Amino acid sequence: MKLQAGLWQQQTLKLNMTQELSQAITLLQYTSLELNAFLDSKALENPLIDIDPPQTSVMDSPHYRRKTTTNYDHQDWIEQISVNHETLTDYLYAQLDLKSLSSEEMKVLSTLFEELDENGYLPKDIKIKGLQDWEIEGFIHTLQGLEPAGVGARTLQECLLLQIDREEAAPPCTKEVILHHFIEFGERRWKEIGKNLNIELSEIQAIADYVRGLNPRPGSEFIVDQPSYITPEVLVSVEGDSIFVKLFDGTVTKVKYNEEYRKLFQNKDDPAVKQFLKEKEQDFEWIINSLRHRKETILKVSQAIVEHQQPFFLKGPQYLQPLTLKDLSNEVGVHESTVSRAVKGKYMQTPFGTFELKFFFSSAVKTSLSDLTSSTGVKNEIVQMVKDEDKKRPLSDQKIADILKEKGIVVSRRTVAKYRDQLDIPSSSIRKRYE
Repeated sequence: MKLQAGLWQQQTLKLNMTQELSQAITLLQYTSLELNAFLDSKALENPLIDIDPPQTSVMDSPHYRRKTTTNYDHQDWIEQISVNHETLTDYLYAQLDLKSLSSEEMKVLSTLFEELDENGYLPKDIKIKGLQDWEIEGFIHTLQGLEPAGVGARTLQECLLLQIDREEAAPPCTKEVILHHFIEFGERRWKEIGKNLNIELSEIQAIADYVRGLNPRPGSEFIVDQPSYITPEVLVSVEGDSIFVKLFDGTVTKVKYNEEYRKLFQNKDDPAVKQFLKEKEQDFEWIINSLRHRKETILKVSQAIVEHQQPFFLKGPQYLQPLTLKDLSNEVGVHESTVSRAVKGKYMQTPFGTFELKFFFSSAVKTSLSDLTSSTGVKNEIVQMVKDEDKKRPLSDQKIADILKEKGIVVSRRTVAKYRDQLDIPSSSIRKRYE
């Protein structure tokens, strides 16, 4: 067979991803904070873009307090004077008797302080140049004698023992249990421990209650976290049987056209300047169109969510209905991935609190009445049952499934176990208390 070279015409269909479409998709998935950072960077690149910072205020939510900043409050900065930003290292240095320590001893202790992680733990096999292991152990003992109790531990077990040694109120046999039966204690092999130490299960329960009150992370109290606030992009209000949905524009930086810069260079005859202005004007238009597309899509998706979840907004979270991304994408007329981007990191303020948009999506669970309920509703039922159960005889997964069936919700024991794991609820054997 002989191959021949030549020119051929072929007609094909191909989806061309334009820069404008790509940018619109990118902006859609940004949270308001990410979007504002993007617009700030764009304003630095493009002199035709003028921006006004967002006029945000922290909205009411179940987890965040309202903080108003409408007027300057002289008391604000005065109260900050007493705020303690002391680090763990500062706290440890303050406890040292500097007069009794040589410069070499201070150097070693400083090295140990620097090796502490944010929880106040040392590495298990710490080495210090020029010192034998037994010498290092002596300095670690000095560190472990400082406050907070448990600092300088190498393991969780050692951290707990350091705290137990300082407590007179520890139940009998606490140290023996943690020192010699730590793994069995954590695995709740309490009958084995009781047999070995000749103590009752109720005594081990008292030890467990005591140990839960100890601090497994003694350095954590010195970690200064900046509070993270949620500012919803969607506001939902209810008046009677009517539900109103609107966007909260105060979350996003305002983009304006810098007319003065345009006038300054529009009469220049330099082709390079004209080409530069043309490109920057195009860039400005792309951003404006992308922002409009983002707002329209978020509003459209939010309105569809409210339409599907009317019982939630009128009666409360326990009435959340089954809803999937595919269901909503079919109704809104966009791709499922577009809905996913639209709900990512976006929050909605409702009469029942502030929720991430993806909260309103929940898989369906069949009931014995051939009806549907949401998996979130089933999880709420499980949480309530565990909360109300007799802790001496906690409900097994099968028992929970049986109770749900009596309520008209048919789920298997395996499904209950899966939901329980997702809710971080321990198994019945771990929840059981011995009084």
